[in-house]
Amino acid sequence: MPSPFLEIVELANGKVALRRSDEEGEPLVVIEFSRDAREYLQESYIEVAKAMISAGMQAAGQMMDEDDDDEVIPESRVLH
Repeated sequence: MPSPFLEIVELANGKVALRRSDEEGEPLVVIEFSRDAREYLQESYIEVAKAMISAGMQAAGQMMDEDDDDEVIPESRVLH
């Protein structure tokens, strides 16, 4: 059974990833900043990635709650 604990790590290639704490396999989410973005953010890019992951998890939780309330599930969704 997969671990319920998640961790945010910086990968060897400089990308920031969300993965289960007991796995070394494929991450659940990967965030990659462009060179320009990393230069602009300097060392703060890790904190920005954490905020992005947190916001994404909150949005996913809200969507799941909304889906539980709706009887009809749309076949497709528009992503922006």
